[in-house]
Amino acid sequence: MAVAEWTGALIDWRAELERLKDRIGSAFNRSEQRETAGAFVEGLLSGAERKTGWMLAEQAGLAKPYRMQSLLGRSSWSADRLRDLVRDYAVEALGDPGSVLVVDETGFLKKGRHSVGVGRQYSGTAGRIENCQIGVFAAYASRWGHALIDRQLYLPRDWAEDPERRAKASVSEGEGFATKPAMAREMVTRVLDAGLPCAWVLADALYGSDYQLRRMLEDRGQPYMLAVRSNQSIRFLAEDWRLVQTDPATIAVELVDGDWQALTAGEGAKGPRLYDWARVPLSWERGAGFERWLLIRRSSHDPARLAYHFAYAPEGTTLAEMAAAAGSRWAIEECFAAARDDLGLDHCEARSWHGWHRHMTLVMAAQAFLAHLAATQRRLAFGKALADKTSPSTRQAA
Repeated sequence: MAVAEWTGALIDWRAELERLKDRIGSAFNRSEQRETAGAFVEGLLSGAERKTGWMLAEQAGLAKPYRMQSLLGRSSWSADRLRDLVRDYAVEALGDPGSVLVVDETGFLKKGRHSVGVGRQYSGTAGRIENCQIGVFAAYASRWGHALIDRQLYLPRDWAEDPERRAKASVSEGEGFATKPAMAREMVTRVLDAGLPCAWVLADALYGSDYQLRRMLEDRGQPYMLAVRSNQSIRFLAEDWRLVQTDPATIAVELVDGDWQALTAGEGAKGPRLYDWARVPLSWERGAGFERWLLIRRSSHDPARLAYHFAYAPEGTTLAEMAAAAGSRWAIEECFAAARDDLGLDHCEARSWHGWHRHMTLVMAAQAFLAHLAATQRRLAFGKALADKTSPSTRQAA
């Protein structure tokens, strides 16, 4: 990659875009597919307001959208192969021992009933029940940046058990009904099996309440910070060997002022996110070298607003480190927002199962490209700052 002197415009982004195209090219069976996929990604990165087939074709200088539409629909290539290539490309730039893996879902509002997986269901994106699709995603985040690296469409039971609708949407026989937590387990397993450095796995209470996810991570010796609900059942043996059952909300009420510590949960859109934090040890069975905690977050402006996490942490992890890990979960929300606002994540016109996954994966490729540029810029800035700090002139001045 060509890198200019330190001017602020450091990276030959066109060369990097060509490198991305070359990296993902093996996912496609024919040269025409590779060329169209490259044009599709360039269109997603363009300033086109809507990333539809017509708009992307126009951006590529094509008279009609046939090639763009065929890439998502009729052509034969593996979106899962592309997903793996995009993941590896993103982690090449973002990988770091302190990285986190975040799982969450997002909704896509739809009209009609023919788009695969669409139905009346709760969308956290809309904050209410809507006619929509729900996708479960994984994001990878580190000090160098963040990007979406995996995705899967949630298939409601009424879709999974309707042969006619499945056939029309080209849902393969191997795709049955699975809960979102089950999908998350599969996704997290796939990502961790790829060998990515990962300090924490993070998720909200929908996933944190899933015992099987927690147990799977513990069996792998993988630290996690998983949100749970206020009424999550917590059982333990008291000193007199009585089985005690309680919940996070009850434990929080019993805390005193000295139990809380004011800490930031990372940078937000309006500056540092400030909260009060407390933790309570959980005396459950644990692996060697690990500790279990209930981590509690309290709003510094409204003490009645509390959030709870189960933490499976390496021994010696400080409260500040736990707070920072819990705050890292918002990286996936930033990924969703950027992918929607700039890359057309929610502009998918394809109605089929493979069309949805292809569109989302191509958007992930575009986001990984931007993350790669930003991470390279940050690494260069870090290297320059470190060089300036250790230069002879700097040492003499000190």
